[in-house]
This record gives sequence, C-alpha cells and structure tokens, in this order.
Amino acid sequence: MEDSHMSVAQMTDWDRDAALTTARILLEIKAVNFRPEEPYTFTSGWKSPVYIDCRRIIYFPRARAKICELAVEKIGRHVGYETIEAVAGGETAGIPFAAWIADRMAAPMAYVRKKPKGFGRNALIEGDVPEGKHTLLVEDLTTDGASKIQFAQALRDAGAICNHTFVVFYYGVFPGSFETLKKMDISLHSLCTWWDVLEACKDRQYFSDAALAEVRRFLENPVAWSAAHGGVSSHEEAAARKAKAG
Repeated sequence: MEDSHMSVAQMTDWDRDAALTTARILLEIKAVNFRPEEPYTFTSGWKSPVYIDCRRIIYFPRARAKICELAVEKIGRHVGYETIEAVAGGETAGIPFAAWIADRMAAPMAYVRKKPKGFGRNALIEGDVPEGKHTLLVEDLTTDGASKIQFAQALRDAGAICNHTFVVFYYGVFPGSFETLKKMDISLHSLCTWWDVLEACKDRQYFSDAALAEVRRFLENPVAWSAAHGGVSSHEEAAARKAKAG
C-alpha cells in the first residue's frame, strides 16, 4: 500500500487508514474479484487469480466521493497542497477520476489519448496542453506501470512537467516498469493494494478461506503463480506481449 518511492517505515497511520477504507469500499461495491480456479489473463500475459474493476466506482456516488476525498488528501500529503498546477487523466479509465480530482483541487484538467485521433491537430492531449505546468497524471489502477510511462512521456513531449502519477489501486506484486518510472523521475502514489484488500477481508467473510489462501500464494510469488497457470513468467515477456497488443 506504499507509493513506489515510500518504504513501509514511511507509511503514516493516515496512509494505512486510507488504504483500508479504500479496500473496504472496493469490497462493498463488488469491485474485487477472486477467481483462482479460472485465472484472469492481462494484456501483458500475466495470469492472476485476482482482478480489480475500478470502473465500478463511477456508479456509486458516495463511494467515489470518499475515494476522491482520500485521493486529494493523499496528493496533498505526499506531493504538496500547492505543487500540482494541472491534472491529466489517462484514456479512458483515468478520465473520470482526473475530472473529480481536478475539481476538488480547483485545477485545470486535460486527458491523454493512447493514440493520436488521426485528424484535426492529431493531438494526444485533449482539453489544453498544460505546457510548463506541474501536472499530475491520474489513472484508475496500475499493474506494472507501463501505461504510466507512455502517458507521462506524451505529457512531457507536449511541454508539461510530469513527475507524479496517482492511481486508486496499485497491484503491488508484478515485476515491471517501476525501475523505469524511477529513472524517469516519476513517483507513483496509490491508495491501496491487494495486501490491503486481504487485510480488509479479515473483517468480513467476503470470500472462502480456500480462495483467500490461493490469493495469498499468488501475492507471495506472482511470477511463479502466473507461469504455473499458463501465463508469462518474466517482465521482459510481459513487456513484449503488451507492446505487441498495442
């Protein structure tokens, strides 16, 4: 449940409470899916017994209001209350979260396309380009950080200053592009991870003990679990698969 540049020791009581609150909300709105017997396959080729559907948040007004409140507080605490000058959402799932967060921060908002639209200005960035502005990149979740690199680079190429990205949910298990994020001087900030979900599951019997045990096995060694269930078995293989999928 920590940011990519934050150790467990740096986590505050507020961070831990925010993580568990977010996890409980996600469980309540059924955004959390455990399916060890029929694993999910991600675009990158990783096999996983768990899947999070953060898009469900947009349907629940009180849930999304609380999550966005926590998001803005998290950004204020770990980035600064006056540091961010603009907010940009990643197409498509990041757009509503970016809009709500920008509204609460009274900040300009844009969004970044995955590919140029192919006509007009052939723009990757819609709204307006936050040129020269410290811009927060927002998405709903991240597994290995790859899309954050793509979106952040697009913002930088257009003249924005992008050193921070925020997601509601960070898988926190797959080896991936976080070394590249660090090399690019980009800090990832998130509200909760799968470990927080497991912690929240202690409060209520959301899933069977067998399912929880299998999920814990996955979290302790996701690469071996993926390989054993027919998925990719390395970051390099996952990156190649994702690049091919576009």
